Amino acid sequence: MKSKQAQYRRRTELGLIVFGTCVIALLYVLAGFGKSASVPADLVPFFIVVLGLGVLTHLAVRKFAPYADPIILPLVIFLNGLGQVFISRLSHEKGIADELPALQSTWTAIGVAAFILVLVFVRNSHVLKTYRYTFGFIGIFLLILPLLPIVGREINGSRIWASFGPINLQPGEFARLALTIFLASYLVEKSELLQIGVRKVFKFEFPSWRHLSPVLLAWGIAMLVLAAEKDFGSSLLYFALFTVMLWAATQRFSYLLISFGLFFGGALISWKIFDHIQARVSVWNDPWEFRSGSGYQLVEAALAMANGGLTGTGLGNGEPNRIPEVETDFIFAAIGEEMGLLGTVLILSSFLFIIGSGLRIAIRSHDAFDKLLAVGLTTLIGLQGLVIMGGIVRLLPLTGVTLPFVSYGGSSLLANYMLVALLLRLSDQATTSTLEDKNTDETGVS
Repeated sequence: MKSKQAQYRRRTELGLIVFGTCVIALLYVLAGFGKSASVPADLVPFFIVVLGLGVLTHLAVRKFAPYADPIILPLVIFLNGLGQVFISRLSHEKGIADELPALQSTWTAIGVAAFILVLVFVRNSHVLKTYRYTFGFIGIFLLILPLLPIVGREINGSRIWASFGPINLQPGEFARLALTIFLASYLVEKSELLQIGVRKVFKFEFPSWRHLSPVLLAWGIAMLVLAAEKDFGSSLLYFALFTVMLWAATQRFSYLLISFGLFFGGALISWKIFDHIQARVSVWNDPWEFRSGSGYQLVEAALAMANGGLTGTGLGNGEPNRIPEVETDFIFAAIGEEMGLLGTVLILSSFLFIIGSGLRIAIRSHDAFDKLLAVGLTTLIGLQGLVIMGGIVRLLPLTGVTLPFVSYGGSSLLANYMLVALLLRLSDQATTSTLEDKNTDETGVS
């Protein structure tokens, strides 16, 4: 019975990967027709690379996590492939036809390698729990790394980069993973103590500061470092992640009050103190007033998406390169212009399915640590998508967060492939535990 369910899940996964890869190849052909009215000369190598990496991840899951969710990986491969199509299409117009696509393909291969390594070495998520403070210190160190004098780099107004020779990385992408593991482990261990109110303010009971202080310390350090790095997007991500995980662990309404109080207080102070925060809020409020300067990209993104309409201008027929950072922060706008509302809904639906699958993993997990870690990882990937897509449509102030798996960027690809590997490990453990309990009930053997 076990092997049949595992085989069914993996066959479903492989079929979806092949189908998604064929759709990506078709979109690549359409992009070629839109640009030069001809089939791309590198169609076959492109198809082989996308399909090969997809099948490689599938084989790794089949071997090391056979009971994992069959939906998440095909969606990730599809989003990654769609991003590759648009990066290639945008690069041709910029006169760098091979540079960005080749780099993105390289980072995708590295991300797939990291994905496989996580599945190979993290055979049981409980090993992560024993190193919670190590992960906490690693997370803080990675946040501080861009501020160090030799390796730190400031690019586009934010000091979030670290350079090691020719390689530039954003350590914050990996810090999120480390801090999520730390929070999940710490909050599970202290959940009962954090639920006990020792002091009362109005009608709400609050726990002892002794138990809450490590979480507040991690939050405070992260916020201070990110303020120094001028990384508003990651600040929002960390705050929301801490809030969601704290509430999920304790289910106490008072923590939501604490979190919202910290948020509004910190946001107000940041707005008063930091000029770059004031500038971003002003541009968010009325980008047309700053069209010739800091609001230029937002205005062009709005015009691009409006031009796309319901079905888009067609791949290769739009003008998304009017947006300077279109392949990174604004690739969602490019998809909106050339694939229309249908394309943006496709992206949004893919993320919603990933989030739904992640929360289902959390619900089905038997272990409290697995539950909370699944919630944290799912929140992390969902918030990244929400923050960047919300910024482009002006639901939120625009930030420098990339759209997971779609935008150009090596650090984001590598970190998110590792995130997905952990999520699939949790899914495999949850299904295995459920089947073991079912077999125990049927046989009556404990």
